[in-house]
Amino acid sequence: MTVNLDLWPIGNCQVSALIDRAGRFVWGCVPKVDGDPLFASLIDGRDPRSADAVGLWAIDLEDCASIEQHYVTNTPILITRMTDSNGSAIEITDFCPRFERLGRMYRPVAFARIVRPVSGSPRIRVRLRPTRNWGDPAVLTTAGSNHIRYLLDGMQLRLSTNAPVGLLLDEHCFRVERTLHFFLGPDESFSGNIATTVDEMADYTRYHWQNWSRGLATPLEWQDVVIRSAITLKLCQHEETGAIVAALTTSIPEHADSGRNWDYRYCWIRDAYYTVQALNRVGALDVLEGYLAYLRNIVDQAKGGHIQPLYGVQGEAVLVENEAPRLAGYRGMGPVRVGNLAYEQVQHDAYGQIILSNVQAFFDQRLFRMAGREDFEALERVGERAVELFDKPDAGLWELRTRQSVHTYSAAMCWAACDRLANAAQRLGMESERSVWQERADRMRRTIEEAAWRPDTNRMSATFSGDDLDASLIQLLDMRFMAPDDEKFRGTLAAVEQGLRRGSHMLRYATEDDFGLPETAFNVCTFWLIEALHFTGRDQDARQLFEEMLERRTAAGLLSEDIDPVSGELWGNYPQTYSLVGMINCAVLLSKPWSAIR
Repeated sequence: MTVNLDLWPIGNCQVSALIDRAGRFVWGCVPKVDGDPLFASLIDGRDPRSADAVGLWAIDLEDCASIEQHYVTNTPILITRMTDSNGSAIEITDFCPRFERLGRMYRPVAFARIVRPVSGSPRIRVRLRPTRNWGDPAVLTTAGSNHIRYLLDGMQLRLSTNAPVGLLLDEHCFRVERTLHFFLGPDESFSGNIATTVDEMADYTRYHWQNWSRGLATPLEWQDVVIRSAITLKLCQHEETGAIVAALTTSIPEHADSGRNWDYRYCWIRDAYYTVQALNRVGALDVLEGYLAYLRNIVDQAKGGHIQPLYGVQGEAVLVENEAPRLAGYRGMGPVRVGNLAYEQVQHDAYGQIILSNVQAFFDQRLFRMAGREDFEALERVGERAVELFDKPDAGLWELRTRQSVHTYSAAMCWAACDRLANAAQRLGMESERSVWQERADRMRRTIEEAAWRPDTNRMSATFSGDDLDASLIQLLDMRFMAPDDEKFRGTLAAVEQGLRRGSHMLRYATEDDFGLPETAFNVCTFWLIEALHFTGRDQDARQLFEEMLERRTAAGLLSEDIDPVSGELWGNYPQTYSLVGMINCAVLLSKPWSAIR
């Protein structure tokens, strides 16, 4: 199996970076996840080993013969061990500082590296070649005795180090005879002894993440899968606002030369809903609380009107889509897109996902801020939009750019909005409001069942107007619109599996869209199938398929958006929150209970 997206994320919920199997930083944006790439090598199109490679931070061991990598247990701190042909070795520790300090979370725009000699007389060359303005390598530098400053567009970064600065600037090879420390962060004098301080940062960061992971309610089986997925989902949250991005990258194509290259570094209401739903199942309430604060601002801005399918991490509504001409694209497969035109689309399922994300706050007494009547009244405005629009055409969850239909998934999500508002009203003791929202939900259900059911093929259609198949129909189970023992659901599941399953993988749909026929499977759809198999009594099939999906993970234990069902090669943006959600949900559902070990 080929896995080219074999990358290790590090981060601190402010910035992040992807590190390749040679220990090179090949992707990372500043000052936040949807900012300008400081490290753009991943989508530059050039071999990072080449003399003209830019947008990377490489620590190359001379005559390197082998490389081993692993995370420090239950953290996003990466250890890379390099050994040369003579047995000389170094160990690199990579992390973004994150820990509590002075009553606040310290998560600077910073990347730290520690290089330790392990054996022999290792020699390294450091290539720190940042880019600005989407791929421009013309970054001015100034240097002092222990630092190098990089003058970027709108900001400056400073590399503070106890390594020989002149050799770094000239990229000369030199022997590592003592531990070297690198801190690439804000352009300010480094406070304290750099070796002691960066070592302390590593210890504090390790403790923070291990303590956070310790609070996860993991299942008995596949604990490593759940913990790694949860940590990475946490890295996809921009903690300052609570926004959760769909992925850390832009423009990794859905398959070779497809043109399906999208910027996923924004907060989709849909993707974020699935993320908090999965993390709720393992008790990571801090992500939910942060996201609900973000959502409340989105709802306030909408004032009862249109809600977009996605926003920027600071809540920006306009995400103009452009192309970055300097960057050739992942493996030369452009274009590289910045921004996402989907912000202009109409996707009615967002109204349901906003309310489904919020409803837990009316019930969960662990939350610092439980929801009350004022919150309910704000959500009622969202519910009114769901009632108004549930049977109107939209672009659907797959974001078709050139046509619209009334999508069953969107309609059912709008139904779920009203159904859950009835639950929240009952919780608040608001009986008249409960009756109103329940009546609306019941009426919407009748409309959806009549418009989407196809008796001739014994299944629900993905649209009201046609007889369409897509994998989102499986989600009628998760929404509680249909029950697993409902013969209509079983007929729908059988049709979807027969029409869209390709071996161990599920397509989103098998019909032409704006870019022709899709060639890769969508990983989260396979996880949706696994859940449905479990709920319909096919546990053995579900477990087998889940284990097969886990074999497709990168060395870091993660998945991207898409997979070639023939070669097993991963495609699409990475790491993909949808795919991580699928791994958590399926592990929780399929695991043996903890009581099994007694």
